[in-house]
Amino acid sequence: MADRTPGLWGYRTLFALLAGALVFVQLLPLDMAPGQFPGPDVLMLLAFSWVVMRPDLLPVLLIAAVFFVADILFMRPLGLWTLLVIVGSEFLRSRSHTLRDTPFLLEWMLVAAVVSAVFVVNALVLLLFGVTQPGLGLTLIGLIATIMCYPLVVVLAGRTFGVRKITPGEVDRLGHRQ
Repeated sequence: MADRTPGLWGYRTLFALLAGALVFVQLLPLDMAPGQFPGPDVLMLLAFSWVVMRPDLLPVLLIAAVFFVADILFMRPLGLWTLLVIVGSEFLRSRSHTLRDTPFLLEWMLVAAVVSAVFVVNALVLLLFGVTQPGLGLTLIGLIATIMCYPLVVVLAGRTFGVRKITPGEVDRLGHRQ
């Protein structure tokens, strides 16, 4: 029977399409009422979860391109969020081989720490340059929502798209895929 899992470029294309769909949905004017709470940053969670589970699927240039386009479309300071997500994803990528055997709760805690660092550094850089930003309460709500949605993103990535952690049988003793 033929293997029906998408190849390396299939997953990269899938990530780009999912990112485009997420950005499109966030740009839609679905509710114009004031006082809405910020939602989770699902795009960042998608990138972080894929980098933790399968670091070979997302090259840094794809992450940079997707998040730079998102910076342009969301009218954020160009490159700041992109840089922070790249630093966070590369930190997680460097630890993905150790996260392969750890319980999910520890993985979730590490990703929560990285997401928190990204949010805090972003707020500090914006504060340093005097850029207006949402209040601390709204930023914390967005941070908590993002952290709480990580398990859902991981389950959807695994069940729906087939992105799973590399098992020890799939790699050699140096950690390279066979």
